[in-house]
Amino acid sequence: MREAIEAVYRAESRRILATLIRLLGDFDLAEEAMQDAFAAAVERWPTDGVPTKPRDWLISAGRFRAIDRLRRATRFDASRDQLARDHVAACEAQAGAAYEQVFDDDAIADDQLRLMFTCCHPALSPDAQVALTLREVCGLPTEVIAQAFLTSPSTIAQRIVRAKAKIRDARIPYAAPRHPELTDRLDAVLHVIYLVFNEGYSPSSGAAVTHASLSAEAIRLGRELMTLLDEPELHGLVALMLLHEARRDTRTDANGRIVLLEDQDRTRWNNDLIAEGSALVQRALRTRNVGAFTLQAAIAAVHAEAPASVDTDWREIVGLYDLLLQADPSPVVALNRAVAIAMRDSADAGIAIIDELIARGALARYRFAHAARAELCRRAGRFVEARDGFARALSLTEVEPERRLLRDRLASVTVISDDHSEAHMSSE
Repeated sequence: MREAIEAVYRAESRRILATLIRLLGDFDLAEEAMQDAFAAAVERWPTDGVPTKPRDWLISAGRFRAIDRLRRATRFDASRDQLARDHVAACEAQAGAAYEQVFDDDAIADDQLRLMFTCCHPALSPDAQVALTLREVCGLPTEVIAQAFLTSPSTIAQRIVRAKAKIRDARIPYAAPRHPELTDRLDAVLHVIYLVFNEGYSPSSGAAVTHASLSAEAIRLGRELMTLLDEPELHGLVALMLLHEARRDTRTDANGRIVLLEDQDRTRWNNDLIAEGSALVQRALRTRNVGAFTLQAAIAAVHAEAPASVDTDWREIVGLYDLLLQADPSPVVALNRAVAIAMRDSADAGIAIIDELIARGALARYRFAHAARAELCRRAGRFVEARDGFARALSLTEVEPERRLLRDRLASVTVISDDHSEAHMSSE
């Protein structure tokens, strides 16, 4: 029974929380209510059995537990008295059993979207919008969010606390905005969905190469958003996620070792997802209102269309990265462009660009920058530099499959670099 409850928690907790936030109008109260609801399930379900609609049961249980909590709080906190009265009156007006109220599936999905747009309200700073949504809508730990932002967990925690306080004090409504405001907040929402997908597709820590449930949730949210909006960048984002998702099953071998893109079995890529993603890319490009997600999706489509790695059109990919760097002049985009230039021209050309990027400081502790440079050094025959680069990347990596790949690479270039050193000494 405990395993069954844990499975419900993993699958439904973020939707339950979103609905409780709408019903209760308070982040912290909703969080407490959800925990109370699952505690009630641990007590009741072993005797009563799992309800036919466990999510509905938990939402109702959480709401009524919150009302009980508010009733008790009014004895000590007069400021919550009216809030308690309002919720008590609303619940008493509802007919039916307390724990068997039916919540419509579409309404539940809308609750998550409403909460996303609330978290992305323009009254909040962009960093606070993303951090709050990742924590409250998607349930990512502050440590994971901090790694996505390349900052500390304490900084993220402070942003989240301040954002919640601002929503409460400014009385920002838990509702999806009307269409003109909807599009104004779209950039932040798309960024959040992409970060969730990216954490599922390439986790920042842990033993797994991917977290399929996070990626699936991001794709679901993106598709849900497409039912509300017809925006090119939204189509580009969903296309990007689908094109990456199409390769998921080929990213590791039978032993869980990472398989790099050029070595993946392309006959096992999901052609249905590739077709759907490519169609969305073309749809977005035809509008000529091209943004960063659409350009990334176009790059992914070029990879997906190549029958084999050697057939990849690196000239086109570099051209797309040139455009992407204009739309999103970030060091990570510049790093990816450097790798594409290395594949088009030479490894040394890519290394020179990466050296400049690392020297500027933003990528000094970015594991992929050191890993990419080390791999290009290996291909260029600069084995001592490759060894040092793989060692540096390994020291910055917390994902175990990545650590295994880097250890393998490090071992191989260490042997070669040692052989070269011995040969050089003997020649002297």
